[in-house]
Amino acid sequence: MRLIFKLVLAAIVAVVGSLVILHVIAPASPGPAAGAGPASAAVAGRPTAGGDDHGGGGQAVDPALFSPGACVAFAPTAGDRHETVFLDAGHGGIDPGAVGTTQNGTPVSESAVNLPIELDTMAILRAEGYRVVVSRTRNTSVTRLTRADVSGGLLTTAGAFADVAARDVCANLARADVLVGIYMDGGYEGQGGSLTGYDADRPFSAENLRLATLVQHDVLTAMNAQGWQIPDGGVLPDSGLGSATSAAAQAYDHLLLLGPAQAGYFSTPSTMPGALIEPLYVTDPFEASIAVSAQGQHVIAGGIAKAVSQYFASAQSS
Repeated sequence: MRLIFKLVLAAIVAVVGSLVILHVIAPASPGPAAGAGPASAAVAGRPTAGGDDHGGGGQAVDPALFSPGACVAFAPTAGDRHETVFLDAGHGGIDPGAVGTTQNGTPVSESAVNLPIELDTMAILRAEGYRVVVSRTRNTSVTRLTRADVSGGLLTTAGAFADVAARDVCANLARADVLVGIYMDGGYEGQGGSLTGYDADRPFSAENLRLATLVQHDVLTAMNAQGWQIPDGGVLPDSGLGSATSAAAQAYDHLLLLGPAQAGYFSTPSTMPGALIEPLYVTDPFEASIAVSAQGQHVIAGGIAKAVSQYFASAQSS
């Protein structure tokens, strides 16, 4: 979701930091079954989720700062464009993100589907000559959690903040040229659609918008070419998108992954153009069925990779 954190208390899922943007979907055909389509794990260069941190030739950017399997850099597998892409698979570890069920009742968590999409996107981009740094290669937090970050087996507000901020730190240390956050949305059953957020208050806001527009268009086009009829939620500024979990967060009014520094609140913002896409609602059974399928994950990954390549191509031609 839009950098949200789902805290489960006594079997009640509380949405923390979600965007309140509603869409109605009436799909004309059922979504793909889980595992339908090409096997994502077979994509060249993709490490096995939960496996070796250095699978596929990855190198931890700073093992002392990040959790094992987090903030890992991968060299190109063909050619070298001398450009670095940072991909963030939202949530992870004890933070599942949004949770829902597929059309056949299979439980699905946002963190579990964000990861394979990130890894598929990485494999495609590496094959196109990009160096790719990913926030995580397994089901883990990105930051090394402390006692203050966890309470009752759940992330505290401070822990949730630290885990997102660590992704910005990773992108900056990796000297990424562009950042793409890969998240899912959540809401009420029947809400659906894809949207992409960007920050309009950065020195590179025009580049943020250009990237976000490409990501939204290419991912939505790729999904709807499958006949899925996913509604277009648009490209939106991140200001006002996140539900605040504190007075300080409300005053900040940006997504941490994309937003600027703010004295006394946030000191390590990302330093490159970025966008955050939420292509599907995992709380809608139809869209959850797409999100959990290998076919759906690879289609989304292909759209993201295409948008990144178009972003760099248009920058070079201008």
